[in-house]
Amino acid sequence: MVTRGGGSQSYGFPIYCAAWLPLAHIIKPDPPAAEADADDPSSSTPSLPMAVLGGGGGEGRSGVPNKLVVAALATGEEAAPALSPDTVVEVNSEEEVPYRMAVHPRGDGVFCAFPNGCRLYRWESQEGEGPQRLALEPDQDALAELKDVGLQLAVSFSGEGSILAIGGEDGYLRVFNWPTMGSVLTEIDTKTSIKDLTISSDEKFLAVNRSSGPCRVWDLQSSEVVASLPRETGEIFGFCRFSNKADNSHVLFITVMEGDIKV
Repeated sequence: MVTRGGGSQSYGFPIYCAAWLPLAHIIKPDPPAAEADADDPSSSTPSLPMAVLGGGGGEGRSGVPNKLVVAALATGEEAAPALSPDTVVEVNSEEEVPYRMAVHPRGDGVFCAFPNGCRLYRWESQEGEGPQRLALEPDQDALAELKDVGLQLAVSFSGEGSILAIGGEDGYLRVFNWPTMGSVLTEIDTKTSIKDLTISSDEKFLAVNRSSGPCRVWDLQSSEVVASLPRETGEIFGFCRFSNKADNSHVLFITVMEGDIKV
């Protein structure tokens, strides 16, 4: 059952992950029409923003499906923006619930982390009108090395999509070149789990927050730790993000459970 109110939207299952789609890299443009009116604004109307959401009821017999859903932003005069109750794409992930996801910024697909491993879903775009031309299919041959790595709590592509970083509940940090999946760096700390990670806009640095210990910043060219931000007594680090500044300067923001933000 779909419910809505105050700009919110739900789709009948718990949602654990979501991301906006880079539609310019996913949807094929309509073929030029010989008799199209160049002055007709409807002929160049851009697609509405869309988001992909993942979640579900898990492995038990709850009756709640595990799925990925794509929905567009609703049109019309609304008190607050909200996703449409009508989905564009629905993909059943069977017995596995998608907990984390990263959408490739250049349209290579949706990277999903499941309880036992990872899977890549590819976009299929058909020519035509409306958002229904979009489809999402699992790539059974991709990510063979990540199918049994366990639950990943943090997954991210770099801004240009050439680097993939994932951090596991088991404490493993893995960074790859994309799409070759050549290893950039690996760190193992089985006494902690990885909570969040972020890649700088110039793809030079990676910051990683673990369940304990400092926030470490890695140089992705040398695969060495170049900075470490310790916690103060009683602090628990949460999310971390590099700012996206045009001059490529590096400012790292870290949320602390006490409500402060460290810069």
